[in-house]
Amino acid sequence: MSKTNGRADVGLDERIKDEQQKHVAENELPPADPADGFEEKAASAKDSQNPGATTQEGELEKLRSERDNLFDRLARLQAEFDNYRKRAARENADFRDFAVADAARAVLPVIDNLSLALKNSSAKPEDLRKGVELIHKQLQDVLQKLNVERVPAQGQPFDPNVHEAIEVAESNEVPDHHVLEELQPGYRIKGRLLRPAMVRVAKKAG
Repeated sequence: MSKTNGRADVGLDERIKDEQQKHVAENELPPADPADGFEEKAASAKDSQNPGATTQEGELEKLRSERDNLFDRLARLQAEFDNYRKRAARENADFRDFAVADAARAVLPVIDNLSLALKNSSAKPEDLRKGVELIHKQLQDVLQKLNVERVPAQGQPFDPNVHEAIEVAESNEVPDHHVLEELQPGYRIKGRLLRPAMVRVAKKAG
């Protein structure tokens, strides 16, 4: 077995180290160029300890923004509804005023004829009667134009929905529980009762 020279071993070790350093230098990344605009930032200790904190804060900001948007929309909707309510109330008031005006306009000719009849106080009774009948006919026409109709009563079966019984009288002139006499006519408008007819109801005699 031959002995190795100690100096030769030292030279070999130095060559091995040189080769390793050369290999490391070849595989190292080049130094950063300050002109490329890239800035390296070190991660904060907080982010490194809790990497989900940034995501949670972003979601929280998003929820806050959505909440503010919803509050803003709610405020606008409330303002729009308030404006609509005021406008509807104003329109209803205007409608009632116009409805009353139309009814009053329709009655004016009747009032004119009544005034003429009062002026002609010296007229004969038959002429006065004709004038009253004419005015009564005018009033009936006015009610018809306003869609007001008379409630049938005389001889009709008693209906508590449209008739108001003032008296019950024994009679065989009409069937039992029928209207014997109409004391005051009733009226309704478009099916809605304005006032019931005051009637006397028949009860079978004996």
